[in-house]
Amino acid sequence: MIQYNPKSWFVLIFHPYSQFVMRTLMPALIFMVLFTSAVCYFVLEIVHPEKDEFTSTTALHSLLGIVLGLFLVFRINSAYDRWWEGRKMWGNLVNSTRNFALKLNAFLDGSDIENREWFRKTITNFVYATKEHLRKGVQLTELESTDDKFIDTIKSVSHKPNALAGMLYTRVNTLYKENKLTGDQFFVLDKELKDFIDIMGACERIKYTPIPYSYSMYIKKFVFIYILTLPFGFVTTFKYVTIPTVLLISFVLLSVELIAEEIEDPFGRDVNDLPTEELSKKIKDNVKEILVPQPTTAVN
Repeated sequence: MIQYNPKSWFVLIFHPYSQFVMRTLMPALIFMVLFTSAVCYFVLEIVHPEKDEFTSTTALHSLLGIVLGLFLVFRINSAYDRWWEGRKMWGNLVNSTRNFALKLNAFLDGSDIENREWFRKTITNFVYATKEHLRKGVQLTELESTDDKFIDTIKSVSHKPNALAGMLYTRVNTLYKENKLTGDQFFVLDKELKDFIDIMGACERIKYTPIPYSYSMYIKKFVFIYILTLPFGFVTTFKYVTIPTVLLISFVLLSVELIAEEIEDPFGRDVNDLPTEELSKKIKDNVKEILVPQPTTAVN
């Protein structure tokens, strides 16, 4: 995710991200320049509209522009809602992991190094597994092994965050059976574990429920038809100035659609996607600091 100062106009206007957008849209923009140039040459040099009393009008495009603007506003708002919902879910994950670690820190004996280390690794593993689960698949190299069978167990399951959440439930239940946790403490920890699954499920809902196909398809068709017919509406009024005019309008409309496409799936590695790498690292550092073993002090 890009870190920037919203008050720095100059930096924002000339930010390298603009170059990325330009490179992405370059094929479409080159096509529009060539197509508009051909239309202008044909109409102005071959048809000679002044002789045939042929005049173009921008009235139709002005009316359609209002409708197209409403479509694009709804499109980018829908995409941003998905992005912001994903950010809220990861904010909740940060809070839930902190709460879970803080409660464990209070409930576990300060010198219980084994359980503290196990929970530190497994909580962190769940977060990193969830991060990659929302992308292309979990990277085992990011996970910390808790025992000799850990890697084989994780490899054997398809939904790795579920498996890690199950390990957390099992360990908490074992501590309860060993009387290292009371019934009330077990109940308190259960809430945080439930939040882990709820947050992951909400992120999966965003990931696997894209914008409806028909809406995405027709808005692209609408934009394509609109910019393709622009030269015919401007040519007799703007003459050859129609070329840069159509190029500018095409760039604006296509950029809006490109941004919407990028942020509607906020868990990837695109420039505008959520900073899940940084958030995962923050959770790892927080949990490690909270669950550090506490040496018992001798009482005189």
